[in-house]
Amino acid sequence: MHVWGDPRELHLAGVLDVHATTDVRLALHEALDNGDGDLILDLTGVPALDITGLGLIVGAHRRAGRRERRLVLTGVTPDVYRVLVLTRLHRILTLRQPAAV
Repeated sequence: MHVWGDPRELHLAGVLDVHATTDVRLALHEALDNGDGDLILDLTGVPALDITGLGLIVGAHRRAGRRERRLVLTGVTPDVYRVLVLTRLHRILTLRQPAAV
């Protein structure tokens, strides 16, 4: 998993699974703690995620709310969007231009 960006926008590339969550969690926490306004999380380069990745995104969503920020997912691939729909997280999370299924 490759993570880059700043406190306003982070980009991910690779599978968001149990092996990647530590690095991504650290980057998300740092961005959420050191920025303001919406945090854009670009998932264009994420072909798949597992339950650990879902938990990480939900945790970041909650952390953003506690900091009076909003986590906005963008570039959601169709496979990732299907997982969000199956888990009904698409109703809770903020998605920008959700992928067509």
